[in-house]
Amino acid sequence: MKRLFKIFGLILIFAGSSCEDVVDIPLEESEPRLVVEASILSYKDSESKIQQIKLSETAPFYDEQIPPVESASVKIISEEGLEYDFVHTSEGYYINENLNPIIGQTYELEIIYNDEVYTAAETMMGVTDIDFIEQTATGGFAGDEIEIKVFYTDPADESNYYLFIFRNEKITLEIYEDEFTDGNQIFGYYSNEDIEPGDEVAIEMYGISKSYYEFLFILRAQIGENSGGPFETQPATVKGNVINRSNKENYPFGYFHLSEVDTSTYIVE
Repeated sequence: MKRLFKIFGLILIFAGSSCEDVVDIPLEESEPRLVVEASILSYKDSESKIQQIKLSETAPFYDEQIPPVESASVKIISEEGLEYDFVHTSEGYYINENLNPIIGQTYELEIIYNDEVYTAAETMMGVTDIDFIEQTATGGFAGDEIEIKVFYTDPADESNYYLFIFRNEKITLEIYEDEFTDGNQIFGYYSNEDIEPGDEVAIEMYGISKSYYEFLFILRAQIGENSGGPFETQPATVKGNVINRSNKENYPFGYFHLSEVDTSTYIVE
């Protein structure tokens, strides 16, 4: 993730001439901030307990490299007080092979970096099963694109929030809540003008918390639906649920969440 600096009125007009000169616009730089990508996942079709957290720092706009954080202390603490230490492997990735989160329990993330303590707390969210997948030819604005519908039955009499990730050549994120569909069989959908018969689409359905849904809703509105992911360049500051306990002015970016995940693969017909 890079930190995007707001620039207003940056419009260069070249009239009646051709120019190939490279123009570097000087941008104001701020101090690097911690970026936390902490998705603790439990896949329904896997017994693996390997969990991964990625830490990095923000970088100036023109920098090509994202600086990894390799010297932090990272752990997750359960409701019972059990501590799960995450060990750095490489390039800012921290791994634990023993954490198997329990649905409905709350967990706390603790990161110590540069003598400052960062924390976040979230509840492990379950997810219903994918019922079946259906293909239509009514997707897109013109209603003539291939559309993949992933049907699921929403549990009745409870508030539920969902994240769908569709992986083809691109990654597409969709988020849903059940305010008007509680207890019904409904679907998440994926449409892309570039998909063709024979293409494989990997599908992941996450159960997420209301707060994570709201974070993703705001983030999607900020960066647009055609971005490369939730931790790409942002046009405005979108804070997550990680708090700097030592220095609130040095707030981090990113989010800590725990989700059960159902997966499937679909071959486009």
